[in-house]
This record gives sequence, C-alpha cells and structure tokens, in this order.
Amino acid sequence: MNQEPKECILNTSPTKDITICSFHNQRNMEIPEGRNLTNVTDFFLLGFQASKCFRIFLFCLFLMIYCGTICGNLLIITLVSTSKNLHTPMYFFISHLSIGDILLSTDIVPKMLQILLYNGGTMTFIGCIIQFYFFGATEAFECLLLAVMSYDRYVAICNPLRYSSIMTRTCCVILPVIAWCFGFFITLISSNLTAVLHFCGPNIIDHFFCDIKPLLDIACSDTFIVHFEITLLSCPTVILPTVIIIVSYFKIIAAILKIPSNTGRQKAFSTCSSHLIVVSIFYGTIFGVYAFPTQDQALNISRLLSIVYTIFTPCINPIIYSLRNRDITQAIKKIFNKK
Repeated sequence: MNQEPKECILNTSPTKDITICSFHNQRNMEIPEGRNLTNVTDFFLLGFQASKCFRIFLFCLFLMIYCGTICGNLLIITLVSTSKNLHTPMYFFISHLSIGDILLSTDIVPKMLQILLYNGGTMTFIGCIIQFYFFGATEAFECLLLAVMSYDRYVAICNPLRYSSIMTRTCCVILPVIAWCFGFFITLISSNLTAVLHFCGPNIIDHFFCDIKPLLDIACSDTFIVHFEITLLSCPTVILPTVIIIVSYFKIIAAILKIPSNTGRQKAFSTCSSHLIVVSIFYGTIFGVYAFPTQDQALNISRLLSIVYTIFTPCINPIIYSLRNRDITQAIKKIFNKK
C-alpha cells in the first residue's frame, strides 16, 4: 500500500529547530494489526499564528489577566475563611469556585504564554494528557458546583424558613466534595481512553492547549469509543446540571414575581444575580465550543470562546462576586480599616 507523501513544517525557535511532519488522510484511520508505526511522543501546539507585535500584546494581556485571576481568587478564599459574616453556604461554595478557577488558569495559561513567545510550542504526549485531565476535571467540577449554587439560591428564596435545616454544615461540605471527586473521576476515564489511542502521523494541534476535540482529530486509531464515552458522560456532567439550573431559576423567578413590593423583588433578585451572570457566561461559552459542530471557517470563533471560559471567566468571577456583593465589599473594607 503506497503511503501519501509527507508535509513537513520547519519551525525555528531560539532554543531549537522543531520539524513537524503530518500525513494526508490519516485521521481516524484504523491501524492494521502487526504493522509497525511510530507513535508520536511530542505535540506541536500552533497557538495564535500572528505577527510578533500582536503576540507580544496578547502575552502582556494574558499575563496581567492571569495575575489578576490568582490575586482575585486568593482574595475571595481569604475573605471567606477569615470573615465571620461570610461563613455561609453561598460564600463557601464561592470559595470552592475560586479554587477551581485558580487550578484551571494555572493548567492552561503558563504554557499558553510560552506558545505566544515562540509562535508555537511543543508538549510531550504525557504532558498533553495531564493538561487535558486537569482541564476536564476542573471544568466538570465547576459545572456541578454551579448547579449546587443554583439549588442553594432556590432554597434561600423559595424556602427561606427551611434554609438552615436543608443547607446544613454537613450538606455544604459533602456537596463540593462530591463535585470534586466526580470531576476528577469522570475525567480520568476520558483521559485513559484518549491516552491509549494511537497518534502515529500528524502531531500538530491547532489550539493553544490540549483539548479533547483537536486530540481526537489527529488520532490514527478509531475514536468511536471515546466519542461515545464523552457523549454518555456529558449527561451527568453538563446536561443534568443545566437542567437543575434552569428549573431552579424558573422557580426563583416565579417566586420573585410574587413579591408585592419592588424593593423586595430587587433585594431577592440581587442575591442570585451574580451567580446568574457567571452561569450565563460559563455555560454559554461551553455550549458554543462543544455542543455545536465546528466547521473549518469557525475555528477562530471556537478558539475565541475557549479563551473566554479558560482565561477571562476565572478572572471576572471574583470581580462579579465582589463588586455586586455587599458582604464581600464590607469584608474588604474591614481589612483595610484594620490596616
């Protein structure tokens, strides 16, 4: 059987020369039994193929956003753990969301900054799988946690008299722990199935991190099982939390509309408006990237949406919760007044 000719791209960086070879018509190719094929040990991430000035601008922008993400979320965690008036279920969940945002940004941004500097970069096969694992685990955790937070707001507004008996301290500890364990366990399945795939030809990933879609696109072996597993596990990870959030806010809005005074309606809506904004941004970009099929001309749009939920969302979450929350702003003022 004649093999298609190779296309080799030579990328020169200050450190070393990297030769990237890709094969035509090798996607989702069955590997004949007994045939010796060299597995790919490194991937080349294209990142943002742009001029040097634009890449330097993006580098500075994303570096500032990353620093703001770490500082802002650490501030939220510190305030919730030290301020007595923030020792409530809602703020406890917000602190766990901040931990997830820090893990997500730290998993993606440092390598992306290196890719911006050198107009592309290599990542080992193991490093790529590890990056995908922590990315998927934190994303799955945040999907479940946002559903838990929406249920918390539902109980607080629709059943205020039973709030303390439903959202007990034990319940507030168990729910995030379940979300963490489920997120890391369910992503372990996807990572293992992806790791056993054969990557024998193209090693170019047209993305700024190792996401599941570009990895499956360059796999040489059959990816049906991985696609089926992702579709199956998306029900408890994405679909079920989405249903919980929609039902919770439908009942919340119905309860708010029954409040006779405008002041009461505004006060009730203000308790869940920050969470609603975060949910809209997070799930809007998630569905935009993964739920709808991406065509070749929409790759840039998909990459832009990926930037939103991996870089910008972890940064704006503490801003939304702090600027729109009176308790957190008062806790910040108390710290500055003491100093």
